[in-house]
Amino acid sequence: MKPQRFFPCIALALAAALGCGQTLADIHVGVTLSATGPAASLGIPEKNTVALMPRSIAGEKVHYIVLDDASDTTTAVNNTRKLISESKVDIILGSSITPNSLAMIDVVAEARTPMISMAASARIVEPMDPKRKWVFKTPQNDIMMSLAIAEHMADAGIKTVAFIGFADAYGEGWYQEFGKVAAIKNLHIVANERYVRTDTSVTGQTLKIILAKPDAVLIAGSGTPAALPQKALRERGYTGRIYQTHGVANADFLRVGGKDVEGSFLPAGPVLVAAQLPASHPVKKSASAYVAAYEAVHGAGSVSTFGAHSWDAGVLLAAAVPAALGKARPGSVEFRMALRDALEQLREVPGAHGIFSMSETDHLGLDQRARVMVKIENGAWKYQP
Repeated sequence: MKPQRFFPCIALALAAALGCGQTLADIHVGVTLSATGPAASLGIPEKNTVALMPRSIAGEKVHYIVLDDASDTTTAVNNTRKLISESKVDIILGSSITPNSLAMIDVVAEARTPMISMAASARIVEPMDPKRKWVFKTPQNDIMMSLAIAEHMADAGIKTVAFIGFADAYGEGWYQEFGKVAAIKNLHIVANERYVRTDTSVTGQTLKIILAKPDAVLIAGSGTPAALPQKALRERGYTGRIYQTHGVANADFLRVGGKDVEGSFLPAGPVLVAAQLPASHPVKKSASAYVAAYEAVHGAGSVSTFGAHSWDAGVLLAAAVPAALGKARPGSVEFRMALRDALEQLREVPGAHGIFSMSETDHLGLDQRARVMVKIENGAWKYQP
């Protein structure tokens, strides 16, 4: 896929107007997203949202160079190297999924280029070390969402839970984090199964889960592939509660899951149900702003939480750039270092998913204001106060 460059004519015109051959010190943002492949339902709204990001920050023009990693880890790494070495970007946004984002960490750390991931796993920013010093992310951590699920299960009287998740870092991260809070809430995990994102059948795993007779099942997948275990469970007569993760919060999941995902519970960012939030909710205003901006272009009901993760990356970038410009000019390692430092100093920045307050040890910066419980009712997301 060819990179998308924005405003090249404007840049050339300005260069001509200046009458010199000097390079303009505009800000260059490299973006690698999973716009195709198994994670396309995440990457497409994220890509659409890049088009809504600011083209000017603190008087500096901003150029976005967008590449598709096709949901492939190797391609994500190659994209990152290309954006840094050829396009000389000041910051990397992406990728959409955990395996890709984890693989990109070595590259951005070596190049001393800050990165804001749009993938969920806490492993992307934890434990903090010299490499992760350069990495930030916008989606809620697994432990935050795991706790919301465990609390909801315990309140509903659930005692036994079966787990089925992706056979990669996303699924394993969820199993580890959910296992911690399940023990605290006296939930007994009676089955632990895995499947590959591209699998077309999970019959064997489903039969093992049904034999274990759990009160509830937690499916740790993302995008439309997360519907597969739930459809298989319903087809084989499982009637217990089914929980999904925030990785399914988009319209494509509802379309693919159909009647089989009715009644599911999941934790999500407030943006998913922004219109249903009470006026007093701390994220209602900033979440509603993103919904309005996205749906003005793509139509009513088109917004997804994944696009909002991309939006929040833009929010963080816009908040950090003014401080970085006070220390260095774009296009230099000094600016990239100043931008990293500025991201780490952000406090109480309202985004579509929550309020961000970063620190040296916390490169996510979200708290419990960044989660709500949601139920799927009549093919739509229903806020659970």
